Amino acid sequence: MTTPDPDADALPDRTDPGPGRPEPARAGTPRPASPRPPSPGVLRDEILRQTAARGPQHSICPSEVARALDPDGWRSLLGPVRAEAAALAREGCIEVLRKGKPVQPEAMRGVLRLRAR
Repeated sequence: MTTPDPDADALPDRTDPGPGRPEPARAGTPRPASPRPPSPGVLRDEILRQTAARGPQHSICPSEVARALDPDGWRSLLGPVRAEAAALAREGCIEVLRKGKPVQPEAMRGVLRLRAR
């Protein structure tokens, strides 16, 4: 008679992602930064492209622009996207909305949406 293996009923190691799977992100572990942030021209073009595609009756969130440009490091692009959106609003290319109403670029704060003019 053989003795049972004490590890036979052990739960699988949850830290092992398995064969061919990437290592999961750990809490508190910073994600690698993008090699270079997009230029203001790239941000501008993406904002204009997305707002034009949505049309003047609908709006986009600045995070949609950031996610389109860098799906993994999009959060670090939110400030530059908002800054470029403010510049475009000052030029009259887009409208910045807060609570569904247009706001001046100088009054941009909190949750915003962007809309084509």
